[in-house]
Amino acid sequence: MAVSSAGKTVAALTVVALAAVGFLTYQAAAGASDLPARGDRPGASASPSPGAGEGGDGPGKGEQESTEAERPPVPAGSGTGLRVVYSLKAERVWLVGEDEQPTRTYPVWPSALSPAPGEYAVVSRSESVTGSDGVPIEHSVIFTSAEGTVIGFSAAADGSKPRVGEGEPKTGGIRSARKDASAMWTFAPVGTKVVVVR
Repeated sequence: MAVSSAGKTVAALTVVALAAVGFLTYQAAAGASDLPARGDRPGASASPSPGAGEGGDGPGKGEQESTEAERPPVPAGSGTGLRVVYSLKAERVWLVGEDEQPTRTYPVWPSALSPAPGEYAVVSRSESVTGSDGVPIEHSVIFTSAEGTVIGFSAAADGSKPRVGEGEPKTGGIRSARKDASAMWTFAPVGTKVVVVR
């Protein structure tokens, strides 16, 4: 059976696309370790805390679970329908169902490289990889890139704080507690809308 030039082109594009996804997943894992310590973040959480009840020092370590009435509302202007909402200013994520109700909200450590406000979609995921700091990372959910570095949500498998400071690489890992990263993993397959607001 003869192979057409169109078939060869499709095969070549498929190989390139798979290589790009693999590269983005690798960079996401390498970039998931650049979050500031809890003491560097303003304010307290009003929802279930990322580090509470887990090993390590996740954001919100030691804070109490909140009632639904105490949780911050989904930011205005964050779109409609099923989506992940990430507020740069609030350093918080909301997982919003199709009924416009948040199924979960939690604080995060922002990445060194922040995504621009706007609408994105999950482009790749990796259940378990190693970050650039050598720490195993879980539930990496990638949705964009900045300055050649992928940006996404993840958690350190041991719940540890990321290293930041002079000489550390600029990475795009928006880190949360393990239980929150697991919830993100379940909620946001490839193609899920991600809305970044100020």
